[in-house]
Amino acid sequence: MAAPKREVYLDYAAATPVDPEVAAAMLPYLTERFWNPSAPYARAREARDDVERARGSIARLIGARPDNLVFTAGATEANNLAFAAVEGHVVVDAIEHESVLACAGTHARRTVRVGADGLVDPSAVARAIRPETELVSIELANGEIGCVQPVREVARVVAAERARRLEAGEGVPIYLHTDASQAAGALSVNVSSLGVDLLTLSAAKIYGPKQVGLLWASDDVRLRPLVYGGGQEGGVRSGTENVAGIVGFARALELACERRSEETRRLAALRERLRTGIHERVGWAAVSGPRNPKRRLPGLLHVSFAGIEARRLVIALERAGVSAGTGSACAASRMRVSHVLEAIGMPRPLAEGSLRLTLGRPTTERDVDYAAAAIGEAVRAEAARLGLDDAAQTSRVAALLEGWRGATSHDAQNAPGFGPQNGRCAR
Repeated sequence: MAAPKREVYLDYAAATPVDPEVAAAMLPYLTERFWNPSAPYARAREARDDVERARGSIARLIGARPDNLVFTAGATEANNLAFAAVEGHVVVDAIEHESVLACAGTHARRTVRVGADGLVDPSAVARAIRPETELVSIELANGEIGCVQPVREVARVVAAERARRLEAGEGVPIYLHTDASQAAGALSVNVSSLGVDLLTLSAAKIYGPKQVGLLWASDDVRLRPLVYGGGQEGGVRSGTENVAGIVGFARALELACERRSEETRRLAALRERLRTGIHERVGWAAVSGPRNPKRRLPGLLHVSFAGIEARRLVIALERAGVSAGTGSACAASRMRVSHVLEAIGMPRPLAEGSLRLTLGRPTTERDVDYAAAAIGEAVRAEAARLGLDDAAQTSRVAALLEGWRGATSHDAQNAPGFGPQNGRCAR
């Protein structure tokens, strides 16, 4: 088999490479500055100071106090730590990351439905809250269809319920948690602006090292340890600190904040270039997610090809040198339709033919153009193999989308659309 003409990676929501500046910041702690921060001698105290400097830098960037940060081995552990802080009823939305849904499954819970665009209605969250609800968890941005949730509006709902309980003399606390892992590279994660009580971040999603994350918790939240031992991280997360990872995390977040504005504009333009390139080749491609650009991640394009198996497209694209995902890595590893697509009510023929294309810092216009051509070629080859013609596919997709709109409670303006030929392409 001939080698591909170009290697193009389009799965940055699953994993990002470590930025060279991050790697440079980490390297000394993997070699000569290897000391254990808990040891009593001077060099170990230097390592401890470096951890605390990194903690302070991250705290400043998210508008928090350093003492309220707990470093973990990734976002999944941080989410588990957040849910372990409560024992009672919880509220989550239906398209949360699987780690959040799994944690919610250990509690009495209500799951809030979302619209076809993936967005949560804050009034639905309000209706889901019971007098015994202790935690509401709504992600800041979804890593599969790219919707940015109205977390600030949900925060007002939670604050109103907290005020009501206080006035009524009820003693049950209520907190708001958000997993901001997929959002940190594109959106502000200032905890005060968001109005949250707990916030999860991951270094691996912002060009930092894998298996490094954190949970921020407000003073009102009492965290319960999941890992016991030497009492590190204020007794909440025992174990020798990952000094290199923590230092790398801080540098990665600094770079993300410095580059956020320019990179957001660049990625949004590349995403639109990719969308246009695909639609020029496959006019019946269906794009999912909110139309409002303020409600979608700039570097994510979720596109579906009705009647075509996504796994076959992934294999064909890999042969062409394009690495693409079918959804979250958790779902993709099992080659099944994800819970996200099921929750937004996506018709099965579209869901089974869905690709999640995510762009990153290394992505160029040439990469996007090559990928669009490769996707178009792969889809057309599959369509020809299955005997699908453009006219029939256009009609079929229009009917699927119309039925999808009719089944959702969201305004049709927020429902998905497709190719530019009929003016209903979701943006």
